[in-house]
Amino acid sequence: MDISARRSELRKIRETLVREHFRSEADQEFDATLNTFDHPRYEIMPTGQVFDGPDEVMGYYTVTREAFPDQRHDNVRLRHTDDAVVAEFDLLGTHLGPLYGVPATGRAFRCPVVAFFFFDGDEGERIVCERVYFDTATIAIQLGIAPPLTEAGTGPA
Repeated sequence: MDISARRSELRKIRETLVREHFRSEADQEFDATLNTFDHPRYEIMPTGQVFDGPDEVMGYYTVTREAFPDQRHDNVRLRHTDDAVVAEFDLLGTHLGPLYGVPATGRAFRCPVVAFFFFDGDEGERIVCERVYFDTATIAIQLGIAPPLTEAGTGPA
């Protein structure tokens, strides 16, 4: 198989896998989600949290789905690089349970997110890390646990 054909095949394999990752997360089929990884690992960049290995990742799923049982993705758009699939999407959920000591507010959020799904080099077919970027203030303000920045006195004088 020539290089161009292999890249095209690998791109299809990775895109199918990432879409299965999104679907199984939203459906809370976490065993299926874990199976999209070679070794499960999440890096949540705005909080500095790292969940490495199946037990830690499953703990992350448990905590976040207790807080946001309807967590899901909308408007998923994918881009490909040699060793990653980059996803832009909106993350949505309703705060119905505690999250790291913050009691449920019952309020919903929608937040733009960028996630990098890394693969092992330019030949890997399973995810080795999901690195997620989002703005925590966007979520906190919508949930009512932080005031809008302009109300906090940080706006122009």
